[in-house]
Amino acid sequence: MSGTRKVLVAEDSSVIQNLTKKILQFQNYQITAVKNGKQVIDKIEKEEFDVILMDINMPIMDGMECARKIRAMDNAQKSQTPIIAITGNAQNYSMDDFKEAGINEYLPKPLNFDNLVEMVKKYA
Repeated sequence: MSGTRKVLVAEDSSVIQNLTKKILQFQNYQITAVKNGKQVIDKIEKEEFDVILMDINMPIMDGMECARKIRAMDNAQKSQTPIIAITGNAQNYSMDDFKEAGINEYLPKPLNFDNLVEMVKKYA
């Protein structure tokens, strides 16, 4: 791995956010955490990330809308940042819905942290 990989975690649950941060930091990822989709857009406009972990159900802007906004960005590198959805309501969406929004993969809640680490490694 060349350099530290940067992961943006978008999750409105502090418990899930903190667990995810600790597990990924233990794997030597640099973590930035935000609570809603608007903050994701603000962060990605200022910084580049190797992968985005995004809760689907967040206040202000949900993960689906946020993914569409990222994919519509003018900066080609930023618009192609891999997005992994995290959701407790996967049954409300099909993989086609996620793909249409520009989401690469999804992880169901409750999170299996081994799967989380593997998926982040795959995309970062």
